[in-house]
Amino acid sequence: MPEFTLDINGAQKTVETEPDTPLLYVLRNDLAINGPKFGCGLSQCGACMVLLDGRATTSCMLSVSSIGNTEITTLEGLVDDNAKLHVVQEAFVKEQAAQCGYCLNGMVMAAVDLLNKNPRPDDAAIREALQFNLCRCGTHARVVKAVKRAAKTH
Repeated sequence: MPEFTLDINGAQKTVETEPDTPLLYVLRNDLAINGPKFGCGLSQCGACMVLLDGRATTSCMLSVSSIGNTEITTLEGLVDDNAKLHVVQEAFVKEQAAQCGYCLNGMVMAAVDLLNKNPRPDDAAIREALQFNLCRCGTHARVVKAVKRAAKTH
């Protein structure tokens, strides 16, 4: 089996796997990085989002062989060296913007991507950025409040 060296959360990780293995499977099964979740398996729910060079991207259908030298950041990689939460993670906690938490990974990753591009988004921009993240618990109002809170300190 071929080996792939990936830049994940600032560290080089080498895995031995088939080239068409989805990045999500490598993260969860080979590297025990469990922030990204398996939701739909069709890149439609957002639960598996990671940041690829800072851009929120679903990982369930992205083959490990297509990654190349891309910098991969997972939910775990948002925490700084002093174990301090990212401002978006902190805002989600303060606004209690999760119930079951299954969508949380994708919501946070999409919000980080948004704030990196638009540090002061309005409600419409926030909703647009989060449109590919499905949540059945109905926490969308709190998620929008959390993103707005994070924007104030970002």
